[in-house]
Amino acid sequence: MEDYLEAMADDMTGAVDHLTRGLAKVRTGRATPKLVDGVQVHVSSYGTAMPLNQLATIQAPDARLLTITPWDKTTIADIERGIVQAGLGLNPSSDGQMIRLPVPPLTNERRQDLVRQVRRAGEDAKVAVRRVRREYNEMFKTAENDGEVSEDGCRRLLAKVQESTDHHVKLVDELVKAKEAEVLEL
Repeated sequence: MEDYLEAMADDMTGAVDHLTRGLAKVRTGRATPKLVDGVQVHVSSYGTAMPLNQLATIQAPDARLLTITPWDKTTIADIERGIVQAGLGLNPSSDGQMIRLPVPPLTNERRQDLVRQVRRAGEDAKVAVRRVRREYNEMFKTAENDGEVSEDGCRRLLAKVQESTDHHVKLVDELVKAKEAEVLEL
């Protein structure tokens, strides 16, 4: 049954990791290469869509600017189009060698929207953790009913499941709180 507990912890950690990756993409008013992580660029000369980070070097020389330097200069127009289509609210400008992506400061209204988005993502992560808890609780109760685990053993396993759930929910709360503070920071 210890293997099941390890698998359960991995599943819960996966939900927290998913939240972490999602929160990294939430704009905080500071330029970071993670802002454009999910951008797909349809490259007309290659005839396929590719992630932006496979087409260019992305840097944040200061807190309000991203620079994107494509390895193949013929893809500049495609990259600009991909950034606009991604709906990030950023307007790229190019000099033929490099794309500059100014990151405008956030308004208070937009900050509140982002805080709501962060909280919603946190709630989704908690739901995922609780779904894993329910799945393993049912599995252990079924094992008890089938005689594979004693009643005391089942109670001990259910306590470990709850302990792991509490730990992961606390991690989610800490991540959300830290991201909220980052979004609200002026």
